[in-house]
Amino acid sequence: MTTESGSTEVRRGIPDGAGERVAELYWEAFGAKLGAALGPAEAGRRFIAAHLHPDRALTAVSDDGRLLGVAGYQLAGRGLVGGDAAAVRAAYGQVKGLYRVFLLALLERTPARGELVMDGIAVDPAARGRGIGGLLLDGIEELAAEQGCRRIRLDVIAENPRARALYERHGFRAVRVQRTPWLRDVLGFGAVTTMHKEVAAR
Repeated sequence: MTTESGSTEVRRGIPDGAGERVAELYWEAFGAKLGAALGPAEAGRRFIAAHLHPDRALTAVSDDGRLLGVAGYQLAGRGLVGGDAAAVRAAYGQVKGLYRVFLLALLERTPARGELVMDGIAVDPAARGRGIGGLLLDGIEELAAEQGCRRIRLDVIAENPRARALYERHGFRAVRVQRTPWLRDVLGFGAVTTMHKEVAAR
């Protein structure tokens, strides 16, 4: 599937050789959230790049081949970024790795039956304001419909109002707010809003 808007093309999967670029974009967008578990930045980007599942991504690519954005999703037990507890311990050490595994477990989200869970959207800062996030969301909705999903679910932290505004413009509605003030000092956020969008059958 390709969807074109001007000089930007949305593709399923990650282009060959673009794993490190995906990791850079993902860390730029979510490093503050993932830093305690996967930081410092260089180590976090390296871990993400090494454990990507390319079949769980949509990417926005310019006509000259530059990767402008990525949207990850969870479906059938797989998300964009893999890496089990053993992989974390191998990358960060047996003792420090255990603590990082615990922190990552706090961020885990399991899709319900008939549900696609988004792993977030990351857009190159230089390309923001060009509608790339919206194109990626449209692609996610098309994919969810093809997979027979009834609903798309995502979580957005209170400290990211820009992302929430994007989701609301594209038909997502807030259904629950989970306040976690005890995590603010550890993970950098104190509340998470869960949002849903119903998917029309095709």
